[in-house]
Amino acid sequence: MAARPSSANLRDIQLTRVRNICHGFPEIEERLSHSAPSFFVRGKKTIAIFVDDHHADGVLGIWCAAPVGVQAEMIEEDPQRFFRPPYVGGRGWLGVRLDRDVSDLELQAILTDAYREIAPKKLVALLDSPPEPV
Repeated sequence: MAARPSSANLRDIQLTRVRNICHGFPEIEERLSHSAPSFFVRGKKTIAIFVDDHHADGVLGIWCAAPVGVQAEMIEEDPQRFFRPPYVGGRGWLGVRLDRDVSDLELQAILTDAYREIAPKKLVALLDSPPEPV
């Protein structure tokens, strides 16, 4: 049986997953905001915030923008993995626990939705365009 990663290792693993996805979006910048790794479109608008025990809440996860109605739907469907984050939850943002089972495909979809909610239409269009030939 494989050993469970330590909390520091789990944090690093999950942050790497989030970084790999977010840095795949056009014009994403990462910087600390309120001591948390945060991901911004063109350095201005936040799409996601990586949290690790924010104000001793015990949560390792992300807070991210979400389409209208998705926050309530996801929390109702699985309150063990999804939650209404403080501060931004009133704007419909979704909290996702990464110390629970969240597949790479699901995390990719959640963060892609966040990007689509925040990024300008020109940048969102780049997500849907085929890659240019090399």
